[in-house]
Amino acid sequence: MSIANSETIHRPSEERSVDSASRLSARLIYEVIRRDGEEELNRPSVSLIWSGLAAGILISLSVIAQAVLLTYLPEADWAVLVESLGYSLGFIVVIYGRMQLFTENTITTVMPVVAQRSATCLRKMIRLWAIVLAANVVGAMIASGFLLLPGVLPPELTESLLAVARHAVEGTAGGNFVRAMPAGVLIAALVWVMPGARGEALVIVLAMTWLLAVAGFAHVIAGSVEAGLLVWHGDMGMAQAVFGFFLPVLAGNVVGGTAIFTLVTWGQVKNEVAQADTPDEPEKPANAQRA
Repeated sequence: MSIANSETIHRPSEERSVDSASRLSARLIYEVIRRDGEEELNRPSVSLIWSGLAAGILISLSVIAQAVLLTYLPEADWAVLVESLGYSLGFIVVIYGRMQLFTENTITTVMPVVAQRSATCLRKMIRLWAIVLAANVVGAMIASGFLLLPGVLPPELTESLLAVARHAVEGTAGGNFVRAMPAGVLIAALVWVMPGARGEALVIVLAMTWLLAVAGFAHVIAGSVEAGLLVWHGDMGMAQAVFGFFLPVLAGNVVGGTAIFTLVTWGQVKNEVAQADTPDEPEKPANAQRA
């Protein structure tokens, strides 16, 4: 067998190795997210409701895990670095469970709208946002109310839970808006890097959500569990929870996730997408006459 033939035999396997080792391009990542967004936009409302409700309930695992670590860690300057790892638990369950979390949709379902620029697609996005946000908040309020029922948690853990909640929702409406913007950027960035993460996806989710917690950024759905705890316990009024925390954080997450990250990301791929969508002109026959 000649050397040339041997090389030809090995080329397909070598090509597969190159494909598996190479990183996804920005355009391919965009395409993965756009298709995922289109699929989400066309899901039945009842599916979105149950998925969003489950996400709102299970995101409370982040607050519970933080409270457990706060209870048993010694008082030290470094303790917050370990305690914040607990915040990742709820996000890991929700993301890997493919549940509907509102802040993920600030990039996933926006990409099809930006690409198509149609009123129909925009209406679908608004419908999904409204359903998922409402379901997430209802789930968060159910979870926070349940956690405060007598006998659910030991007294010392309940105190830690309330301490975590007080720290998370403190601040003015303007301050909450500002610290919610980086959280929106982080969650959108997390969604963006997941298609190319492969085996490192869990580490990336852990690192991004840990940073969100340790830096004191505000997330509207996890924050709804924390605000709900204080409302159910009587430490915060409903008006303060809605206008001082929920709405400013919601606006900040949307601005960070959509207006900042998603639109900037679209800017880096739009020309490549336009070129990929433009069909090649057919070659003219050699003897064709000019019009």
